[in-house]
Amino acid sequence: MDVMPQQDPESRRPPEPSPQDPHDPYAMPAEGATAVPPPPPTLRTTLRRAAFGAVAAGVLLAGALVAVPDGDRDAPKEPGPVERAEAAATAGSPASLSDLTALIGDRQKWVESHPDDAPSWATLGSAYVEWGRRSADAAYYGRAEEALKRSLDARPGERGNGEAWVGMAALANARHDFLAAKRWGETVRKQDPKAWSVYPVLIDAYTGLGDQKAATAATEKFGELRKGVPALARTADLYRGQGWREDALATAREAADRATEPAEKAEALHRLGELAWERGEPEEAVAQFDAALRTDSGHHASLAGKARALVALERTDEALAAYQSAVTGLPRPEYVLELGELYESLELDGDARSQYEKLGGLLEQAKAAGVDESVIRARYESDHGDPAVAVELLRGQWKKQHRSAAVADALGWALHRAGKSEEGLEYAQQAVDTGVRNASYAYHLGVIEQQLEQYGPARRHLEEALRTNPAFSPLDAPKAREALETLGEPSPGGPGDTQPPPAPVPEPKRESGPEPKPERKQEPEQEPKRESPRPEAPAPAPSKTAPAPSKAPSSPAAVVEADASKSP
Repeated sequence: MDVMPQQDPESRRPPEPSPQDPHDPYAMPAEGATAVPPPPPTLRTTLRRAAFGAVAAGVLLAGALVAVPDGDRDAPKEPGPVERAEAAATAGSPASLSDLTALIGDRQKWVESHPDDAPSWATLGSAYVEWGRRSADAAYYGRAEEALKRSLDARPGERGNGEAWVGMAALANARHDFLAAKRWGETVRKQDPKAWSVYPVLIDAYTGLGDQKAATAATEKFGELRKGVPALARTADLYRGQGWREDALATAREAADRATEPAEKAEALHRLGELAWERGEPEEAVAQFDAALRTDSGHHASLAGKARALVALERTDEALAAYQSAVTGLPRPEYVLELGELYESLELDGDARSQYEKLGGLLEQAKAAGVDESVIRARYESDHGDPAVAVELLRGQWKKQHRSAAVADALGWALHRAGKSEEGLEYAQQAVDTGVRNASYAYHLGVIEQQLEQYGPARRHLEEALRTNPAFSPLDAPKAREALETLGEPSPGGPGDTQPPPAPVPEPKRESGPEPKPERKQEPEQEPKRESPRPEAPAPAPSKTAPAPSKAPSSPAAVVEADASKSP
């Protein structure tokens, strides 16, 4: 069936007038002629025009409803990389790096000829931030700052340019300046509480500051305003940070099942791999990371995660190859540190030193780009350099209100390594008390407690670290097992030993008459009661010839001293 093709706006203009019948009394006068009102049409003409209009309307309506594309000419246009990147940003999902590159090129070209286009400058700046974060190239953060400032110069945030403010908050998060990110984000939220795009940057800022209450509220609000995979992903991260493993896993699985775009799917599968690794399930972790890499071969974070899990499976050669590929494609400082520690655990000291030198170069580049990598540098200094430097760096973080579990753990460990275990205990305990199930946090706390001769808690936390993830670190997991072996087994009796025994019953006075029958108190059925930590009946009084029982300690301090005498 012939249908009318869609027309562009230019073709929708009225057609040029055709030659007219000079005898038609209803024809418009020629150009330049005197305009006179036409006479009323006859009934025949009216019916003819009505019939013609009905037929034409029917043809147009049929074409609009049942038109079938003739080949590919009328097929819907597939979205290009720029449109895909914009759609991902609108949905709050990650775009692929190739689409992100296309978006950056498109906006760069546009603003050259439209320098006052504030929204385009904001989009370009935010795209630079995302590219710098995804590629670990901190040099893009300077470009992002310049673009966002150009946007705010063209239109201030107070006049409706909230997206530029959101971009500035994302930039501050990328540079680990969480307090500045909080200020930018809260300014946007105050101006427009329903602007969903501000809540992800607020969640990151609150998490970096260690404010779990505010992070929880922001996550819930984001879920109200933006349903779907992005909200599920943020909720899974929240549960993970609070130690709610089952909830985190269920929510992360739902996000992975509902994800459709490759970049979004890969990110969801990567999250499942991280959760499996933290549970001490390296086989499952490798499977999830492989699935993420099949979805997006350029997802280098999954390659690093796979390398970590391969180490736990003692597939060392594969792990080294995966790590080397990961740090080449995504040179994040934490990956370089992990690779150096793997080399050190294998006693490949030369290779380890090379990675530590590379780490130093990356940290200098980050500092030049305005990125604060104090936590990673402190981790290196605590175990491989100068712990006093680590303490100084982390005290600075604490003063800037960066009080996340990661900072608390790092500061506690640095203080311990610098010979200040009593002070370090407070911070290490705070990291564990957040609820996050991190084997390294439990290990650090256990070692500090062992140093302070708190052997019971030390044993408990070292066991927790190895139970959480038996291969959490190629360097520290063997040390955790060694420390636990040094502590030995707990004293027999368990928690009952900490309870004072019941006071002995005074021996009754002997009187004339038949002797009492002590055998009744030594009947077999009474034997279990004497073994119970809390006897239901008083024990029989000791005889005068038997030695008096030793008195158990009655205070917690005495219990610790008694435990210390039994354990190393």
